[in-house]
Amino acid sequence: MFGLWRRNRTNRSVDSSSPGGRAVPQGAGVLSGRIVDGVSGPVRGAEFSVTDARGRKVVSGGVDPFGSFVATVPAGDYRLAVSAEGYAPFRGGATVAEGEQAALGDVTLQVSAPPPLPTPGDWEVEPTHSSIGFTARHIGMARVYGRFNTFAGVLRVAERVEDSAMHVVIDASSIDTNVKMRDDHLRSADFLDVQRFPTLEFYSDRFVHKGGSRWAITGALSLHGVTRTVTLDAEYLGVGTGMEGETRAACRATTELHRDDFTVSWQTMLARGIAVVGSSVRIELDIQVVPKG
Repeated sequence: MFGLWRRNRTNRSVDSSSPGGRAVPQGAGVLSGRIVDGVSGPVRGAEFSVTDARGRKVVSGGVDPFGSFVATVPAGDYRLAVSAEGYAPFRGGATVAEGEQAALGDVTLQVSAPPPLPTPGDWEVEPTHSSIGFTARHIGMARVYGRFNTFAGVLRVAERVEDSAMHVVIDASSIDTNVKMRDDHLRSADFLDVQRFPTLEFYSDRFVHKGGSRWAITGALSLHGVTRTVTLDAEYLGVGTGMEGETRAACRATTELHRDDFTVSWQTMLARGIAVVGSSVRIELDIQVVPKG
């Protein structure tokens, strides 16, 4: 069994040796469809999975730029599941006959309702259930994974969320890559220089809704004595209740920093024979906030 991708919008009988100009094994048929939104536009980036009557995955993948897919599968009954960011999942059934094409036509996805936003007011980062991590390339070798163990932050949610503001302070000396010698070097004047610049700070008052649960949070990051504009690509996860009944909200966010932008020159490090981390660093935040008491 195998999958084939091709734009196809018609129902037609297919020859078992060459349906739609593609060879199909004996005993197989073709399942096709086009994933569209509410105005019949293609949903780029949609993914689908086809499972058999026993729940076993037969084929999966992504749609083409037109939102279309074609899968060659053994004849039988199947369940089709489709997912795409910002849309409610779709599930449906289809029967594929030997030597035939089961053309589903347009499969319309409905926009998913965004999760409820936190109530206006002051919130603070709950460090026990939050993390600030990073990934950097070890020059010429593997990746380096690390985190900052000590940080604090506050979020002021406005009546109009786009008018909200946040301030996060990170203890630079709390950097932790699980290798003491490397961490001591990263704290030194060669890199973070924590004696001169003990904190990293991020302040933002620009929240832009990108649709669904996606937000862009743009602000000023101060690192190593330099301040640059940085945008976080954020996914808001919603509001929930903790084990002790407390209200909390959560989000994930990522961004990429270039050390040269903050005068931590990797060329200088290389010239001195120091190869600890690469020139770019991916930052990953997993944050939970609780109402400030």
